[in-house]
Amino acid sequence: MIYRFIESWLFVVTRFPKLVLLTLAVLAIAAALGFPRFKIDASADSLTLENDQDLNYFREKVKNYSSGDFLIVTFTPKEDLFSDASLKLLRELQDDLAEIEGVSSINSILNVPLLFSPKRSLREIAKEPRTLETPGIDRNLAKTEFLESPIYREMILGPDGQTTALQLNLAVDKHYIDLVQKRDALRAKRDQEGLSDAEKDELEEVARVFLEYRTASEARAHDRVEKVREVVARYKDRAQIFVGGVTMITADMITFIKKDLVIFGSAAALFIALVLAIIFRSLRFVAIPMVVCIATIWFMIGLVSWLDWRLTVISSNFVALLLILTMSIAIHLAVRYREFVDKNPDWTQKDVVAETIRFMAVPCLYTTLTTMVAFMSLVVSGIRPVIDFGWMMTIGLGFGLALSFLILPAALMLMPREKARLHVLGKKAEGKPLTAYCSKWIEKHGTALIAISLLLLALGVGGVTRLQVENRFIDYFHEDTEIYQGLSVIDQKLGGTTSLDIIINARATNAFTLDDEIDASNSDEEDPFAEAEDPFDTSSSEEDDPFADSADSDNSKSSYWMTVAGLQEIERIHDYLETLPEIGKVQSLATLYKVGKEINGSLNNFELAVMQQALSDEVRQALVDPYIYGAEETRITMRVKDSYPGLKRAELVERLRQHLSSELHLNPEHYQFTGLLVLYNNMLQSLFNSQIVTIGAVFLCIMGMFVVLFRSVLVSIVAILPNALAAIVILGGMGLAGIPLDMMTITIAAITVGIGVDDCIHYIHRFKKEVAVDGDYVAAMHRSHASIGRAMFYTSVIIIFGFSIMVLSQFIPTIYFGILTGFAMLVALLGALFLLPKLILMVKPFKVAAV
Repeated sequence: MIYRFIESWLFVVTRFPKLVLLTLAVLAIAAALGFPRFKIDASADSLTLENDQDLNYFREKVKNYSSGDFLIVTFTPKEDLFSDASLKLLRELQDDLAEIEGVSSINSILNVPLLFSPKRSLREIAKEPRTLETPGIDRNLAKTEFLESPIYREMILGPDGQTTALQLNLAVDKHYIDLVQKRDALRAKRDQEGLSDAEKDELEEVARVFLEYRTASEARAHDRVEKVREVVARYKDRAQIFVGGVTMITADMITFIKKDLVIFGSAAALFIALVLAIIFRSLRFVAIPMVVCIATIWFMIGLVSWLDWRLTVISSNFVALLLILTMSIAIHLAVRYREFVDKNPDWTQKDVVAETIRFMAVPCLYTTLTTMVAFMSLVVSGIRPVIDFGWMMTIGLGFGLALSFLILPAALMLMPREKARLHVLGKKAEGKPLTAYCSKWIEKHGTALIAISLLLLALGVGGVTRLQVENRFIDYFHEDTEIYQGLSVIDQKLGGTTSLDIIINARATNAFTLDDEIDASNSDEEDPFAEAEDPFDTSSSEEDDPFADSADSDNSKSSYWMTVAGLQEIERIHDYLETLPEIGKVQSLATLYKVGKEINGSLNNFELAVMQQALSDEVRQALVDPYIYGAEETRITMRVKDSYPGLKRAELVERLRQHLSSELHLNPEHYQFTGLLVLYNNMLQSLFNSQIVTIGAVFLCIMGMFVVLFRSVLVSIVAILPNALAAIVILGGMGLAGIPLDMMTITIAAITVGIGVDDCIHYIHRFKKEVAVDGDYVAAMHRSHASIGRAMFYTSVIIIFGFSIMVLSQFIPTIYFGILTGFAMLVALLGALFLLPKLILMVKPFKVAAV
């Protein structure tokens, strides 16, 4: 059946080449019409796991606590920070930043309330709030408070007393959260129970509305970051200023992706054109393969644009990879075409083209399918950008195969037959190609080759056991980028970068004497909230009563966590967290408790109630509202220092979990960790499982395809062994070198196997034909190396150096991916040229007729 299809394909391409090319031109125009819809997604959601319940929980808590996103602007003036000139400059900067649309408020040393400069009673604080700009304020006392106060320490002023931070608070986008939660709920129901027709329509509509809203929201966020940078740029001559925050990283990632698309695409195209010119020394075999590659990218970008399929920092690499892999197909066709031209001078152009397609169709089909299987295996990773990368490459390879077998033969049919010549790189007119020397070495040193292979296998296995997934997000960027510099300053001077929260329910611990505390609070004698003895009677004028109840205090008044017992328990957790070197700033209700004790001394429940009523709105918004929700739930929030040497996120979270359960006796069912650290850690920890699943899927699928292709289990095993060795060597090398798995390097092993088996398929396909000629396995090896070995060498060189182009990226994981995959391709090539033929010679899997 497949051969009938090939003949039908040949009939169309060779009889109607102009029609084929014209049809493709029309389709290219249609694809181009979708280009304006092309979009890039670098949001935080694109770096999380699919269907991660922790992500849903994180969004819920962001909404509950109104803890929206924010940008951090670090400010280090050239003069003393607390001088008149520096504070005036800081005020001007803050006012300019406040004018930017989307910035709801700004916290800085200028406007946060001062409680100890000098220390005053809560009544005085409520009556007359003071800030650094209050006339007559003692700046030395204020500086001491910023450096030592449990509220501001490691948050708003660096330990050098010269670097401060402005926190630009962005409003919580509750509509965004509602849309994504509604969409995810419908998706979960679809996967578990199925949807009715009405619900299917609802899901489609919600998904469409959410995508449109997210696109607009990301555009606003990107514009906001650019405006912040424009404002900051006007002050950089008078102070050292950096911008940080998730929104800023997202904006920069989009810029990185756009640059990578242009740089990778342009560099890969120039490199491929140069290599083609050196190999073939013919304009037609530079122009035609380049047209094939560019057409593949053109149609693929058109498809993702029409489908509104967003590119991520990982899937953006598909442009360079498709150029490289499509070129390998074109080179195999061109080399085979020239071999037929040289050997059959009496053939017509149609004969040469037709026989080239017939001969190469099956091996190219299977090599492409194996590579597609490798990329398709990535869809089980559970990581959205990796999934998208897998699908884009799978579909793109299909385009590359089809266009190679359409454009190249159709274009050649419109050109005169090339004259026979022997000038291909690596082959002298009277000599041998470079690959022929490989077969000579195998014949003489086969035993040493097996020994070397076994040694590499042992080293690889040892290295694989040392693989790790922990890495620092800051190391994803070059040191000269604003992302790296901003994160460094925030991490080292302002309390850490990565958020981690602990949400605790009042029923969480057996150690809490909650019932006793409630009973005590219900007694008339000790109940500060009893109506008859309420010292905060609101019947008096609020103007005269500094303790008048505020509308926002209901939850905190009735909450267990606002009792002495609750606050002491939080304080124990808070103090423990501050002892951990990986953790920077810790914030919780314990901060309020510590401040209260410093002002009033020891506190009982009655005094605590008095203190709550005495809090000004500013203090309440800073010390209470962000850490309490409802009557039973509290939040402890901290920032982890991402630059801490040897940071191990999973180990840190587990250590905290053990301490809460074992030392503080909290019930694990009633507390939960959340925050960006948890989401990022979930993604990292899934990489190990994904690596096993993807490699397993690749080997199983490719083994099945080999059995179908070669009709022999033995040949299939021989074919896959060199690629298995290449995958083990590259993963082992990463383990020995201490290079961790990340979103990019997780794909290397599967890609190595998927692309590496291409050479094995081509070699075995050719070897089988050669050994059938005379039954001599050694002679068949020499002839195979002299023919198909050349094409394997050329295509692999292009792939290896093509991957090396990724060193031009501004994203460090992409650089690692390029270098490591290029090295893996080199190992795979050596395996195909050395180990594979030696294994064939050892097992002699092909039946040959007696000569």
